[in-house]
Amino acid sequence: MSDYLVIVESPAKAKTIGKYLGKKYVVKASMGHVIDLPKSQMGVDVENNFTPKYITIRGKGPILKELKQAAKKAKKVYLAADPDREGEAIAWHLADSLNIDKDSKCRVVFNEITKQAIKDSFKHPREINTNLVDAQQARRVLDRLVGYNISPLLWKKVKKGLSAGRVQSVAVKMIIDRENEINAFEPVEYWSITAQLEKDGKEFEAKFTGVDGEKKELSSEEDVKDVLGRMEGETLTVDEIKKKERKRNPVVPFTTSSLQQEAARKLNYRAKKTMMLAQQLYEGVDIGKSGTSGLITYMRTDSTRISQTAKTEAYDYITEKYGEEYTGVQQEQKQSSNSQDAHEAVRPTSVMNDPKTVKQYLSRDQYRLYKLIWERMVASQMAPAVMDTMTVDLSNNGVQFRANGSKLKFAGFMKVYIEGRDDNKEEKDKLLPEMEEGEQSKAEAIEPNQHFTQPPPRYTEARLVRTLEELGIGRPSTYAPTLDTIQRRGYVALEDKRFVPTELGTIVLELIEEFFPEILNVEFTASMEAGLDSVEDGDLSWISIIDDFYKDFEKRLQTAEEEMKEVEIKDEPAGEDCEKCGHEMVYKMGRYGKFMACSNFPECRNTKAIVKEIGVDCPKCQEGNVVERKSKKKRIFFGCDRYPECDFISWDKPIARACPKCEHMLVEKKTKKGVHVQCSECDYKEEAN
Repeated sequence: MSDYLVIVESPAKAKTIGKYLGKKYVVKASMGHVIDLPKSQMGVDVENNFTPKYITIRGKGPILKELKQAAKKAKKVYLAADPDREGEAIAWHLADSLNIDKDSKCRVVFNEITKQAIKDSFKHPREINTNLVDAQQARRVLDRLVGYNISPLLWKKVKKGLSAGRVQSVAVKMIIDRENEINAFEPVEYWSITAQLEKDGKEFEAKFTGVDGEKKELSSEEDVKDVLGRMEGETLTVDEIKKKERKRNPVVPFTTSSLQQEAARKLNYRAKKTMMLAQQLYEGVDIGKSGTSGLITYMRTDSTRISQTAKTEAYDYITEKYGEEYTGVQQEQKQSSNSQDAHEAVRPTSVMNDPKTVKQYLSRDQYRLYKLIWERMVASQMAPAVMDTMTVDLSNNGVQFRANGSKLKFAGFMKVYIEGRDDNKEEKDKLLPEMEEGEQSKAEAIEPNQHFTQPPPRYTEARLVRTLEELGIGRPSTYAPTLDTIQRRGYVALEDKRFVPTELGTIVLELIEEFFPEILNVEFTASMEAGLDSVEDGDLSWISIIDDFYKDFEKRLQTAEEEMKEVEIKDEPAGEDCEKCGHEMVYKMGRYGKFMACSNFPECRNTKAIVKEIGVDCPKCQEGNVVERKSKKKRIFFGCDRYPECDFISWDKPIARACPKCEHMLVEKKTKKGVHVQCSECDYKEEAN
């Protein structure tokens, strides 16, 4: 008989924890939930206080049987699922299935999987928190009531396989609303005037700001002519010079949301991939002599708080590595009203596990994400960066210009990490030459430029996650699954890493908006999340939340059953005939986006990928044309249209001329600085444009 049985979710977690606890402990994995609502039916008794009908998940019977046998042999069973609502629910279901007293101290939680954290947590077991369980149960029941009532309606009225959900429907609405904004946008003309100046060999520019001390907007070419007509020559006089020292504070450590956003900006990771890698880093990695250890704290959190122990360790590391002047006492970011602050921020479990030290034990993707998390946390505990800024106001007969410059005086936290930007622009020093008031400088050129206002950009994954978080919709654990679902259902697609709605998504949204407007109401969805938080805090009954929602929802459901009309989605002609049977080819929407299929389906099952010719002959076979394709991961690549006869492939876009140096293929290479042309074989390269 073993003394203690510990049940966690995953084998990787079980392996890591087992090494820390010793021979008296047997650690087994439940492989996530073993008990859940049935997939084949709603599983909620609406006539009996919305009682859930839980069953053993199909395929989990043997696992549950093994856990029951192990529990009978153990003196004590500890439930060590993840430290969140879902983990608490898993523990509650296991306790029920294994006949464990839920009021006993059987629940063990830890925010990081390290030897010390595990041993400390087992010294302080607690009862299962039924408030957390109720909050999770309320979410599941609520989602069932919405999904399992609206989805069959959509199957009947539109097409099979569709679904509707609270958070996913709001996300689709946001994407469609943004697309409508873009389509309705009317650009507005405006102008700017830039003076190109030079002094002491340094070139700099000054931008027009106004006339006679007042700001002036340039709305047309006439406005520009009026301003330039007032100037007397091209000499500008220095009116005022302002020099300041500006401090820039470091950003706080990662939350789930900010980690997903930064991984998208800097590493080009999708939210789903980021969370998968973070889970691996949390559950444990074998790092040589130190053994298996979790490298980061729990990755589902909306807190920026870090422990005093972590702060002290970071202080010691920064002092030794960079010097005491680089240390800084950082204030934690004020938590939003939606933040649960249940855990620490996402941080390395030990700053001493620096990325270079553990790199050899990690995959490339794991290493890149860990490095990002490590650098962000260390930087958050460093001193502010100090910038020397210089502003120079110049004028010519009352026409005013301004030149701005800055120089990094003290790197501070920027020595380790600089937060990414959505516009991908690199920050650079913009140095101005030393000047004196009253000094005159002749402009080498004064250039007027016409501009037009731009529509709001489509949502990237990172921007959508950020907006959902700001609106209080969803929680850290819901963002990645939500984005994955709306793409799998075909409601939205990714083009150039930005979301665009599909016809199917628009049709479904219009139906939900007509018959279930509260589902799409941002304030309603956010208040529902706040209600679930109140259940977690013990301030509200989960049944009362569901009951308040269902009263109106049931009426709307009955109306929709009677009044919702069937919608026929016609396939869009592809403009060519099927080469196998001669029928017309049409566009279809699949999991990986649009493709062409024969309209004579199911008699003819011919399908073709949609390809885009780029006007370049295949450099390998000389017979086919190079076309643009997409991989299953939505990455664009280029190949021969004669595939599989010709297997030419290139991740970089070929261009229609050969290298002047070696006659091999030239390709366009994208970098942060722009696009440049280089040879696929030799070192020939043309400047970026």
